[in-house]
Amino acid sequence: MNSKKIFRNYQDYVMPTYSTTPLVLARGKGINVWDDKGKKYLDFFPGWAVSGIWHCHPLVVSAIKKQADKLIHVSNNYYHEGQGKLAEEIIRHSFPGKVFFCNSGAEANEGAIKLARKFGNPARNEIITMERSFHGRTITTVTATGQKKFQKGFEPLPAGFVNIPFNDIDALKKAVTPKTVAIMMEPIQGEGGVNVADAKYLAKVRQLCDEKNILLIFDEVQSGMGRTGKIFSYQNLGVVPDVMTLAKSLGGGFPIGAFVASNKVADVLHAGTHGTTFGGSPLACAASLATFEAIKKEKMLKNATVMGAYLLKRLGELKKKHSVIREVRGVALMAGVELNIEGPTGPWSAPVDGKKIYEECLKRGLLINCTQGNVLRIMPPIIVKKKEINQAMQILDQVLAVHGK
Repeated sequence: MNSKKIFRNYQDYVMPTYSTTPLVLARGKGINVWDDKGKKYLDFFPGWAVSGIWHCHPLVVSAIKKQADKLIHVSNNYYHEGQGKLAEEIIRHSFPGKVFFCNSGAEANEGAIKLARKFGNPARNEIITMERSFHGRTITTVTATGQKKFQKGFEPLPAGFVNIPFNDIDALKKAVTPKTVAIMMEPIQGEGGVNVADAKYLAKVRQLCDEKNILLIFDEVQSGMGRTGKIFSYQNLGVVPDVMTLAKSLGGGFPIGAFVASNKVADVLHAGTHGTTFGGSPLACAASLATFEAIKKEKMLKNATVMGAYLLKRLGELKKKHSVIREVRGVALMAGVELNIEGPTGPWSAPVDGKKIYEECLKRGLLINCTQGNVLRIMPPIIVKKKEINQAMQILDQVLAVHGK
């Protein structure tokens, strides 16, 4: 099928809910993808971090094939080996508790919100979330999300959410009331512009939660599974949550989500209070177990730490060279480059536009992302090599040069 036919099918039969780029991707391997015409791209934003260990990792592919020959799906009313084994693996890498499996980050966050409500009701049912956060697209998670643009047109929104500035302990203390049951945040905001939680701030948040019996929920949907040099990003910050949500890289490219509840609240959701048809299927669990195996076997955490430091160093060099860059921030291989939107103008005869930077990188064979209009999000697979970072930085350097130095 040629690209024109593919575009036509999307136009005629697929709901236009995404801002799409006219690019048909046909296959992927390692850190690269190829379009339908055979052009090769360096993928530094693999599926919103879903293909976080790389595209079509051999261990994940093999695990899916083997499992598909035996059992694809089984009702959660029955047992299967993979789900219990994967739950054990997640707990072994995080904190004592139990796991609920689902299919996506939005579902994981929805489940965490339900758990918090069940824990606090009837007296407490309010959850505090952060400005510029992103927690999903369901009606509840979009309400929890601290960005009005995602909520517009879906009113009335569910009650019980309070939104405050990120990294502001005074604002948090003022927002806490007798109705507060949980504080929900991303240790590193992805969609919000790669904003990193301050470790001292988080320590105060943890103390506040302990004093008032408030649950601390960490959304690690994007920051988890090795991206920051630890399996989960909270492990860099010295604070352990009561609940943690996961998805994206958890399945090495295969759809799976989960939330982990500490022993304090692990049994709050009992039989009949929550569920899912497809969550924790044999196929999904096989893919996720293979992902954990690959991370360990190929020492990806060490690589993420070393290559993450190198990536941030190279981006810092670009900042010194290009005045259009206002700030470089992030942890390891979760990096954000904030552009000065009021800075020099280029041949597009308009203030610097992150989308144009993205488009020009695409033309040169580099896939990145732009969020918030002026933050370039750079999150390569955690097996990235120095040579590949250098190639990406060379392309970005060329594109930024158009906008002034």
